[in-house]
Amino acid sequence: MHASLKWAAGLALVAIGSQTIAADYRFQFQSSDPSGVRNFEIKQEWAERVEAMSGGRVDIEILPVNSVVSHTETLDAIESGILDGHISVTGYFSGKDPAFGLIGNTVGAWSNPDQLIDYIYYGGGYELMNELYEPYGVKFVGGGATGLEAFVSKVPLDGVEDLQGLKLRAPEGLVQSVFAAAGAAPVNLPGSEVYTALSKGVIDAADYTVFSTNHAQGLHDIAPHPVYPGFHSLPLLEVAMNLDEWNELPEDIQAIFTVSVRDFANDISTQLAMADVDAVKEARENPDITIHDWSAEERMEFRAIARTQWEEYAEESPNARRVYDSVTAFLESQGLL
Repeated sequence: MHASLKWAAGLALVAIGSQTIAADYRFQFQSSDPSGVRNFEIKQEWAERVEAMSGGRVDIEILPVNSVVSHTETLDAIESGILDGHISVTGYFSGKDPAFGLIGNTVGAWSNPDQLIDYIYYGGGYELMNELYEPYGVKFVGGGATGLEAFVSKVPLDGVEDLQGLKLRAPEGLVQSVFAAAGAAPVNLPGSEVYTALSKGVIDAADYTVFSTNHAQGLHDIAPHPVYPGFHSLPLLEVAMNLDEWNELPEDIQAIFTVSVRDFANDISTQLAMADVDAVKEARENPDITIHDWSAEERMEFRAIARTQWEEYAEESPNARRVYDSVTAFLESQGLL
């Protein structure tokens, strides 16, 4: 249901100071995270800021992963109007177009979230994402990253050779291709099933999220050989919504969304990086957990494998070639390639 219809159907009341006014626009956005993790809470805080910045005119409900549809189906759900939007990982939609896998996680390209944020907002990524999403009736509001992801493992991992035959969870798209090229055996699972899959032996390792979130969820209790800092993924985390609903919004509300999402991109990466410091310290004090830090040589070897997959992915669709050209041009312009 579009925002204007929801408005006509009757709107929630929001108390602002001594006045009570109706929310003009009500939305449901599904998250790619389960409730109870810090990532999800930061997303809820973003929704609360939008409400405050709009003077109560916008009310966004953030739903946990799989609340309405699976994590790979939110793009379709937004297009059809089942959901108003999502805060999710772009790479989940690589089944639609390999371009989403390539821009969603250009494995080995980014050393920190700031580089990805710079590309999105100042290097052409924002415009390209909106061009890619327009045929689906979806507006890319903005994006960033949770951070360079850590890696959880039940067995010691000290380099590329240790990946041979390793059963690991990796999200759809380029990440799976890179791990397969490195000799691992990727398994496609949503993040919400990582703990269970590790505990039951379905997988031995997982590319999931940042160290602090992994630690808070108890993953290191069953997979006590994390790799930190991460050597692989820095996925694009996006806020997107139904394009028709976006076009119905007045310009000031659109500006609030745009600016608040840009703030959210910095907020989530900063908060989680700070949380990582505390979590790593706590993990190091636990004799049952061994943190593995790959050498510069091993990291270079893995990234070299990753970059061979960029080229292969670029050949899978015209849009994937556009992504490849855009990302590599930016990296070269910044001296990062």
